[in-house]
Amino acid sequence: MSERRVVVGAGVGLHARPAALLVKAATAQPVPVSIGKDGGEQVDTRSILSVIGLNARGGDEVVLRAEGPDAERALDELAAIVTAEHGG
Repeated sequence: MSERRVVVGAGVGLHARPAALLVKAATAQPVPVSIGKDGGEQVDTRSILSVIGLNARGGDEVVLRAEGPDAERALDELAAIVTAEHGG
């Protein structure tokens, strides 16, 4: 299993637009990717309610996990979305 620890870049956290962008990109991935706060429950990045339910705020560290032949590429793409500012 591959893993990335990243810091949420959007000031609003993983809510509204940043969460929607993450879910849209996750849905397009060839492998499932989960996200969670360090030590907390991992949730499916393809579920908008689960992502928003993490209550991940700007500056929080989250962990992305994926398994499969394209896991590293998927994590790279989704980590870039999580760490981006998104104007928030």
